[in-house]
Amino acid sequence: MFTHIAYNNEILSGKPHILGTRLSIEFILELFASGATKEEVIKAYPQLKAEAVEEALKYAAQSVKNEILLDVKVVA
Repeated sequence: MFTHIAYNNEILSGKPHILGTRLSIEFILELFASGATKEEVIKAYPQLKAEAVEEALKYAAQSVKNEILLDVKVVA
């Protein structure tokens, strides 16, 4: 499904990352959250292809798609 995303316990302690790099999906998202554009990310990290950056965003979206936060009170 994701051809540019890899997992390897030897790289970034198993965090999902862009295949062939040590750039985590988390790091890519942080770049966008800080205001970087796709063009700026690719310019700063020329080893990234546009398709890999787009796939990182799709991966992140899918990861939180079915996420549910529960607000639970613990009564002792």
